[in-house]
Amino acid sequence: MSKDKMLDWLDQGSISIPKLLLQNYVQIGLNEQELMLILHVYSFIEQGNKFPTPNELAIRMTLSTEECTDILRLLLKRSYIRIEEGSDEHGKINEQYSLQPLWEKVLMSFVSETAVEEPSQEDINLYVMFEEEFGRPLSPFEGETLSMWLDQDQYNPIIIKTALREAVLSGKLNFRYIDRILFEWKKNGIKTVEQAQSYGKNIRKHQQKRSSTQEGEYKRTIPFYNWLEQQ
Repeated sequence: MSKDKMLDWLDQGSISIPKLLLQNYVQIGLNEQELMLILHVYSFIEQGNKFPTPNELAIRMTLSTEECTDILRLLLKRSYIRIEEGSDEHGKINEQYSLQPLWEKVLMSFVSETAVEEPSQEDINLYVMFEEEFGRPLSPFEGETLSMWLDQDQYNPIIIKTALREAVLSGKLNFRYIDRILFEWKKNGIKTVEQAQSYGKNIRKHQQKRSSTQEGEYKRTIPFYNWLEQQ
């Protein structure tokens, strides 16, 4: 490459494509053809041509002038770009493209993905219920375990409350025991309070029957099922 051609190449300049646009164009509803046409519009604007024609865009693309026209119309209709009134260096009034609507959509997509989700009132009540039953504030580890039940394991808060009541009834008030209850319920397809109560009732009957066959064994007034021993 000759020195003159190299200087000419450098004189063409470059455009900076926001990484957020490349990462989020699908999320904001653009396909590859629409994105590439927008990038060419952006390039023309950076070079001083703020209102490139469909024919000028088509020369740089594999699309026809008609296809570029259709995509431009669609982008305008869907508010990815807009046409504004501007003026050139001589003060002459003319039309020009603005990509402001596009940047707003990209920014809104980024903000919605990074926003911290506030805990629901039901989740807050769940924490309060645990602290009331334990008679103390939850430790950081216990709080993290409760968050994992909600966020990672996707347990219904009502089911977690039911497991807590089962642990209280069984006299096994600790997170390991409650976690085992939730695991057993999930393994057996239990998703409602009614199913959990019925399952626990049947387990207790079985436990009571087995205990009554053992001679001299103390019979509990309110028998409970030891979930930690369930295999």
